[in-house]
Amino acid sequence: MSELRQHAEDVHAQFSDHVDVDVADVRERLETLVVDYKVPTDEARRSVINHYLEEAGIEREELAGGSSEAVSIEEIDEPERWVELTAKLIELWEPRSDSIDQVGLLGDPTGTIKFTKWAKSDLPRLEEGGVYRLRNVVTDEYQGRYSVKLNRTTVIEELEEDLEVGDDTSVIEGAMVDMQRGSGLIKRCPHEGCTYVLQNGRCPEHGEVEGEFDLRIKAVVDDGIDAHEVIFDAEATEGLTGLGLEEAKEMAMDALDTTVVADEISDRVLGSYYRIEGPTFGRYVLADDVEELAGPADSESLLIKARSI
Repeated sequence: MSELRQHAEDVHAQFSDHVDVDVADVRERLETLVVDYKVPTDEARRSVINHYLEEAGIEREELAGGSSEAVSIEEIDEPERWVELTAKLIELWEPRSDSIDQVGLLGDPTGTIKFTKWAKSDLPRLEEGGVYRLRNVVTDEYQGRYSVKLNRTTVIEELEEDLEVGDDTSVIEGAMVDMQRGSGLIKRCPHEGCTYVLQNGRCPEHGEVEGEFDLRIKAVVDDGIDAHEVIFDAEATEGLTGLGLEEAKEMAMDALDTTVVADEISDRVLGSYYRIEGPTFGRYVLADDVEELAGPADSESLLIKARSI
C-alpha cells in the first residue's frame, strides 16, 4: 500500500490550504475505492480529488500551484498533466461553444498540438504567428490525440522571437494485424469538454453518467519491420469500413451486444494492407488519410505476428 500512501500525501498537499483534512482521511477514501470496489488507482485518485474540490468549492485549475513542467509538444503523452510550453500559434479556428474563447493549433520544433482557451479564464487573446511561453496549461486526450487547455491560472508571456515548427506527420504502409481493446462502438462522457471513454458506465472525471456513443478503431499495423498503433476516429472508421455510427448502433441494438460491432469491423479490415498518413501523438498515429493497397496479406503469418505483439 506504499503507492496509495504516496497518492494520499500528494492529494493532501494539494488540499491542505483549502479544506480541513489529514492524510489518513485521504488514504481511507483511496483504499475504499481501490481495495473494496476494485477501482483503478488513477481513477480512484481523480474521484477523491473531485470530492475535495466539491467540498472546498474550488475549481481544479486552482490546484496548479505553479508546478508545471517545461516540456516539448512531442513529450506530451498523458492527460491531466500540468506543463509549460514554448510554442508558436499556427492557426486559429472558430469556437463551437460560447464557453470557449479561442481554439487552434500550436507548434514547436517537435510537432503540433491543439489548444483551447476557456472564456471564463479571462486571459489575453493570442494572435496567429505569435510565439508564447505558456505556464500552467493542462493536457487532455481524445482518441489518442493530445491537446492542452489554458485556464485562469495560465501565465502567458509573448516572446520577441520566431520559432520553427516541426512536421509530425507519419506515413505507414503495412498490414492491419490486430484490433485492440476499446475498438468498435464505445461510449464517451457527455460533459462539455470531457472526452473520456466510459468504463462500466463511469467517467473517471464525472463518475456515473449516461454516455454518448462514438465509433473508433484502435489498430496495430505491421510494416514488416515495426508494429504501429493507429487510431481511426468515427469518420476514418466509416471511410475504411463503410460502417457508420448510426448503422453500428442499430447493429448493436439488434444483437443486444455492442461487441458485434468490433467483430464486424475486424472481419472487414484485418489482414488487409493500407497506406496510412497522419500526425503522431505519443505512441499513436492518427489516421487522417487512408488508402487500401493491392495485394492480400498472408493471413496466417500476420496472425502469428499479431499474437506476438
